[in-house]
Amino acid sequence: MFPANTRILVLDDMMTMRKIVIKNLKDLGFTDIQDAADGNLGWDILNQSSPPIQLIISDWNMPNCTGLELLKKVRADERMKAVPFVLLTAEAETHQVMEAVKAGVSNYILKPFTPEHIKEKIEQTYKKTAGSAA
Repeated sequence: MFPANTRILVLDDMMTMRKIVIKNLKDLGFTDIQDAADGNLGWDILNQSSPPIQLIISDWNMPNCTGLELLKKVRADERMKAVPFVLLTAEAETHQVMEAVKAGVSNYILKPFTPEHIKEKIEQTYKKTAGSAA
């Protein structure tokens, strides 16, 4: 599992959803969590964060810059292209999942979700990224 001090960025245009995700992350022991209401604000945080963000959990559907658009920006940036990126979404259509996979998404959390789903998906993401770093 990711260490408790992993720097996490949570993005969702709905404050209630951000609060739910953050509470779930805190319940899992994470202590360093930032949040933003859309991909543009998240991009600013990613570029200004020092030390850098180590895990991104983003809603797909947001105004200004969607989660998928942010994922593509992150993967195209040499400094952060390896940061694990989890999309949180109600979008389960095959073509959308395939588009996200093609763009380099690390994992998916489908809404509605339980705390167990979040824990399971974060653990899976850690195993994938730890395995690729080895």
